[in-house]
Amino acid sequence: MSLSVAVILLLFSYYNILCISAEPINEASTALLKWKASLDKQSQSLLSSWVGNTSNPCHDNWLGIDCSAESVVISIKIQHSNLTGTLDDLDTCSLPNLESFDLSFNSLHGVIPSNIGNMSRLKYLGMSGNYFSGIIPSEIGMLQSLDMLYLTGNCLTGPIPDSIGNMTNLIVVFLSENALTGLVTNNIGNLRKLICIDFSENDLTGVIPSSIGNLTNLAHFYLNQNHLSGYIPPELVGARDLKDLQIGHNLIMGTIPATFRNFSSLETVRLSDNRLSGMIPDYFSNYTNLKALGLAVNQFSGPIPPALGKITPLVILSFIMNNLIGSIPQDMNLTNMEIFEVGYNMLVGRLPHDICVSGNLIHLGASNNFFSGRVSKSLKNCSSLQRVRLDGNQLTGNISEDFGIYPELNYIDLSNNNFYGEVSSNWGHCPKLTSLRISNNNLSGDISKDIGRATKLVELYLSSNRLVGKIPKSFARLSSLTNMYLDGNKLSGTLPSELGYLYNLEELSLAKNDLTGPIDKDLGDCSKLRSLNLSGNKFDGVIPMNISKLEMLESLDLSENNLIGSLPSQLGGLKILQILNMSHNNFIGSIPSSFTEMLSLTVVDVSFNQLEGPLPKMRVFEEAPAEALGHNKQLCGNKTGLDCPIQGRNQGKKKKVSTVILIMLPTLGCFLLIFFGVIFFHLRKRNRNDTNRTHVTESNPFTIWSYDGKMMFESVIEALKDFDSQYIVGVGGHGTVYKAEMSKKVFAVKKIHKAEDGETQNLRSFKNEIRVLTKIRHQNIVKLYGFCSHSRHSFLVYEFLSGGSLRNVLNHMEQAIKFDWEKRLMAIKGIANALSYMHHDCSQPIIHRDLSSNNVLFDLDWVAHIADFGIARLLEPDSLNWTSFAGTFGYAAPELAYTMEVNEKCDVYSFGILTLEVIMGKHPRDILTSPQDMVCWTEILDQRLAPTEEHIIEQVKSLVEVAFSCLDTNPRSRPSMKDIALGFLGDAKRINH
Repeated sequence: MSLSVAVILLLFSYYNILCISAEPINEASTALLKWKASLDKQSQSLLSSWVGNTSNPCHDNWLGIDCSAESVVISIKIQHSNLTGTLDDLDTCSLPNLESFDLSFNSLHGVIPSNIGNMSRLKYLGMSGNYFSGIIPSEIGMLQSLDMLYLTGNCLTGPIPDSIGNMTNLIVVFLSENALTGLVTNNIGNLRKLICIDFSENDLTGVIPSSIGNLTNLAHFYLNQNHLSGYIPPELVGARDLKDLQIGHNLIMGTIPATFRNFSSLETVRLSDNRLSGMIPDYFSNYTNLKALGLAVNQFSGPIPPALGKITPLVILSFIMNNLIGSIPQDMNLTNMEIFEVGYNMLVGRLPHDICVSGNLIHLGASNNFFSGRVSKSLKNCSSLQRVRLDGNQLTGNISEDFGIYPELNYIDLSNNNFYGEVSSNWGHCPKLTSLRISNNNLSGDISKDIGRATKLVELYLSSNRLVGKIPKSFARLSSLTNMYLDGNKLSGTLPSELGYLYNLEELSLAKNDLTGPIDKDLGDCSKLRSLNLSGNKFDGVIPMNISKLEMLESLDLSENNLIGSLPSQLGGLKILQILNMSHNNFIGSIPSSFTEMLSLTVVDVSFNQLEGPLPKMRVFEEAPAEALGHNKQLCGNKTGLDCPIQGRNQGKKKKVSTVILIMLPTLGCFLLIFFGVIFFHLRKRNRNDTNRTHVTESNPFTIWSYDGKMMFESVIEALKDFDSQYIVGVGGHGTVYKAEMSKKVFAVKKIHKAEDGETQNLRSFKNEIRVLTKIRHQNIVKLYGFCSHSRHSFLVYEFLSGGSLRNVLNHMEQAIKFDWEKRLMAIKGIANALSYMHHDCSQPIIHRDLSSNNVLFDLDWVAHIADFGIARLLEPDSLNWTSFAGTFGYAAPELAYTMEVNEKCDVYSFGILTLEVIMGKHPRDILTSPQDMVCWTEILDQRLAPTEEHIIEQVKSLVEVAFSCLDTNPRSRPSMKDIALGFLGDAKRINH
């Protein structure tokens, strides 16, 4: 023992004697009442039984208090009660006989006081699940009677104190899920009674101390998710009774020590996500009790050792993403296997024969290897299967014969193999199936109509096979379907109108088949469609007008068909369409001028038609390559050389006269209207009281006059030339955004779409945005300068953010690269802070309800601003329901599909989607249906960005975890935006709790 520690203990002993001499029960009651008074009112109400200085906590049933036979307080236990306050005013000197002190899972904050060391008889200390911060005081080492220490799930920082080595009676120590730094103290080896150590999910560095081998009673050892380096100490074998070893997600290198062969009690070994190398030791076969083996994300090489197959009770085998080469031995005894995962390796040979002999297999994952041959016959009757991934191999066999009916199956991916046979009725008898993926195989025959019985299907991928026949009408029953890919087959017949019943469908691809007849108008009822690809078929007739109803459409491909007629002008209503391909058809006439309203359009191809006339005046046509416009009748106006012909002089004069008349008449009318409007406006202005006058200044030409909003707007109309389309910079669901330069400043003007039925949703949205923006001020929320509510025009004027929307940045290669990891972290932080402010810091919580990448705007310094509050609402007491769905599909919380209960957790869900979108560089729809534990976070990072510093990557990794916690299907399990925002300030470990 060091001299300093000895001195501390000596002083402690002296002080403690004074405490004991002061004892009796009135001292304890006084101390507890003083602490109660320091808590918030709700906590004081909870402790209402703690009353009066004359009250006896042992005889008067004080909540959470237990006493000895001698009426001495020996236990305080108050859990899960939302106690809020600190321990600063707790007089530990008056509680010298306390043996158990448990305040777990409350809302206590502040530091753990150093006088905790006064409780010399304490055996149980529980403070998990609070908000304690600061360091663990070294005085905690004075609790030499303590046998259980629980500090998990707080905000503690700093090192694990060396003095913990003095607590020689400790049996259990839990310090996980904090932000502890520094080394794992070598003094841990002094605690020879320890059975369980959990230091996981911190920021610990250095090596695993060799003194850990002194802990001969150690059964559970958790150091996962830290920054530990070095090697696995061979001395660890001293803990011969070790059952659970978890040191994954660190930086540990080297090989698994040879001394590990002496372990006989191991049940779980998780070494995943390290830098381990070498061969997988064959002595793992000695672990007769092994239930879980995780060696994922390392650098192991060589084959899986044959002796490993002797482990009959194996439950989890995971070698994901290693560099394993070789085959799985066919003599492996896998009869008790529940989860078998060897995906993303370089394994060869056949899958084990008896992988599901006993029918216990739940999860089979062997994707992206080099497996060949047929799958095990035992799989056909493996009724326990829930998830199967065999994609990306060279497997073969008759899919109709080798796979059966699985009552528990929810996900199966057999894509990119050499399977043959038919899409049998078996899959329709899997009642829990949500994802069926069998693309890129050699399937043939008709698609069984019984597929329509799998009513929980969300994804159906049957692309690139040899399927024939018609699309079954029974697909109408697949009301949950979001993605259907049948492209690259030989399907025939007409498009069934029953597809219009798939109201949740977001992506539909029927490309490269032999489908005929007209495009069914009922497709327009699939209102959530984002991508529609009908190219490479034999469709004829005209484009149905109902296609223009697909307002969520982002990609439309009708190329390589026999379509005729003109392009409908109504297609201009597809405001967020990005890709349009109409090539290789027989369209005639001109391209409608309404196409200029498709401001999101970035790719267009109208080649190989009979189109003529001038191209719409928009960048996508002006910058389109010649091959995307060529082989038409007489298109003109493109910069690549399609010049419009010069017309005859007389004809030109006639057209000029007509044009002048058409321009002058409405212009004259507008001037008269404005003239009388200005006179009327100034007459009213003169009658106003001087105290209500607001003058327009050059520095700030807009001022909010009153809540119902009337402001001078001649300058807006003049700057925008009566809302000329040349000033449009964006179009949203409720209005069009213009860029206006006035008084040497630039503003964004959002003109609200005209309503057709009086007080409609657009006007309500307009008033709602005013109501919200006039109540809030935050650096990450767009600033409102003024507004105008008028029968002619209704618009908002707010700051112009020239950096564009998050969506446009991510979709633009050059911009996406400039949007590096540091800027992305800053953007997510800004969004989190803004939402936290709206939810928790406003007098009434404000719910945005439509957070998406379109509604996040940047300034020139890459500062993110939340915009578009058109459907936001103030969350008033007893007013949680909304009368209709609102939001952006793909971002809206799932509960809004079946309930209109609106609360702040709807925004939290959208924030989770948005965070993943920033990290991935695209919408995360591809991974939303996969379980979180099956998503490898390193694979979803935006590959357009170069690698960055390790500490940045660690922050990104933490954000992935936060994002998934926001996507919990139970809204109550999602974190609050306040917790998330605090996480950026060093409180990240609290976010997921």
